[in-house]
Amino acid sequence: MSAAGVPARAAAVKILGAVLRKRRPLDAAEAEIIAASGLEPRDAGFARAIAGETLRRFGQLDALIRSFVPKAPPPHKAGPALEIMLAGACELLFLDVAPHAAVDAANRLAAGDKKAVHFKSLINAVLRRVSREGKDALAKQDAARLNTPDWLWQSWSAAYGEEVARAIAAAHLVQPPTDLVLKDGAAPPPGAKPFFGNVWRMTETGRVDLLEGFSDGAWWVQDFAASLPARLLGDVRGHRAIDLCAAPGGKTMQLAGMGAMVTAVEREPARMARLRENLARAKLDAETIEDDMRDVEIAPAPFVLLDAPCSATGTIRRHPELPWIKSAADTNLTAQAARELLDVAAEMVAPGGTLVFAVCSLEPQEGPEQIEDFLARNDSFRRKPILANEVFGLAQLIDGTGDLRTLPCHLAEQGGMDGFYAARLIRV
Repeated sequence: MSAAGVPARAAAVKILGAVLRKRRPLDAAEAEIIAASGLEPRDAGFARAIAGETLRRFGQLDALIRSFVPKAPPPHKAGPALEIMLAGACELLFLDVAPHAAVDAANRLAAGDKKAVHFKSLINAVLRRVSREGKDALAKQDAARLNTPDWLWQSWSAAYGEEVARAIAAAHLVQPPTDLVLKDGAAPPPGAKPFFGNVWRMTETGRVDLLEGFSDGAWWVQDFAASLPARLLGDVRGHRAIDLCAAPGGKTMQLAGMGAMVTAVEREPARMARLRENLARAKLDAETIEDDMRDVEIAPAPFVLLDAPCSATGTIRRHPELPWIKSAADTNLTAQAARELLDVAAEMVAPGGTLVFAVCSLEPQEGPEQIEDFLARNDSFRRKPILANEVFGLAQLIDGTGDLRTLPCHLAEQGGMDGFYAARLIRV
């Protein structure tokens, strides 16, 4: 790492500012800022670790700092002072960085900013206090509750009960493993362990693109829960299947690998480019249509999969910024949009065909309420309940109506999984 790791920390502070102030997605902020910073791989990894863990533990860190500084310095006067304190506290409490290194680097960052420099003494005092008292203060915190905003805690408690809501929140505090879906006959990379079916799990990965088999297209990254909706279509070999809102392509590759003749529809050019790159790497074929699915004219197919845009709250463990850049209002907007897309998808299903609707959300209005509303206004579809043997015998992944409902706390001792909802409907 470069001298004192200051450039890496400076990048981390900029990333935190972009996420917390501008509500930018963490992945996008990291990619842009790290590229602009010209960091070496080791420094880039350190910057990502600071930013990611600070956001994962933001509620705890923010509460701790505010207990030491009841009146936070105003951002228009203090610049990145708060982000410097958050990142420094994260280093001290969760990344096990030596106190002198973390505090000295924070002081250097403050000294180098025309606004934060006026709060250098405050930053120094707060972080020294964190180094002395922080661990004891953490032990008294309710980590699961603090790291979950009220809007999500209330939603999950109402939907699943407070005990399950707490388990979900606790699962978000653990760095998730990386799941790989293997092509038929392909070998897993060293370190991968069999999970379920052709999904293998890695607890330590580093850079995925450097793993054995990546460049050969032997496998792709896809969370176990995300691999289930495509399986619910059943035997698609030799049949047409339409994958809507298809990027980044995991489900398209699954369906192609299962022998389907796939048409993948995606409206975002950058995301479609990524889908096509993934197909090419995996040496799998699919027709790709870059367009809004509402404007596409396509012959009805026996199998249709809609992975609808949503709040993505089921992926918080992989995207720890989501609770802090989204709100209940965002969930309502995505639910309204998905309602229209579901109606469009239904028109693409041939008589007797199967429609699977899926979202990577934990919010009821984006999942089960969406389906109940659809079925109430559309008598040409009926639900086909999912059976335990279709999800590797994991009956806990099926809700009372026969739909798929995975939670981050499911199989927690084995590393958990993303939160997904999926319903299987048959056109009669």
